[in-house]
Amino acid sequence: MSFDQEWAELKTKAQVRLDSVPGMDPGGPSPDGADLVLKYDDMGKIGHAAFLLHQHLSSAGKHAQQATEAAAKSLEGDGFGTGAALAKAGEGWQGQLQVLLDACAQISDHLDYSVTSSNQDDQFIGAQLRVSKISEYLDVPPPTSSSDVPHVPKAEGPIM
Repeated sequence: MSFDQEWAELKTKAQVRLDSVPGMDPGGPSPDGADLVLKYDDMGKIGHAAFLLHQHLSSAGKHAQQATEAAAKSLEGDGFGTGAALAKAGEGWQGQLQVLLDACAQISDHLDYSVTSSNQDDQFIGAQLRVSKISEYLDVPPPTSSSDVPHVPKAEGPIM
């Protein structure tokens, strides 16, 4: 089979697989029509689990570090080649442990930021909608340019 034939066959198979994949939201649209639903409780649980994992890894991941370093030094001192290999394995372990710790911290921090940012975005959008509604009642004309401030008419009659 030539490359072109094999490539065409693989593309066809991939398209069939893509066609059988359900949509992005298998549960259907949300009840209020929102396309992004952020469940703060779920995000909080995941962020907390990442935080706890970070704490546990910080202590448990280093419990054998001193013993490994001492054994490596002792083996090297006695002329065994495995001492250097053990030291290198210990360094590799510490490097991988640091990667995991960084990933846990990033997950926890990112989820905290996402919840805070989403709350701020929701508050801003809500405020904009309220201002928009107020503007409708006051018959405030829309600004003609971005630097144009709309004129708000003064209320007539007594002000309480």
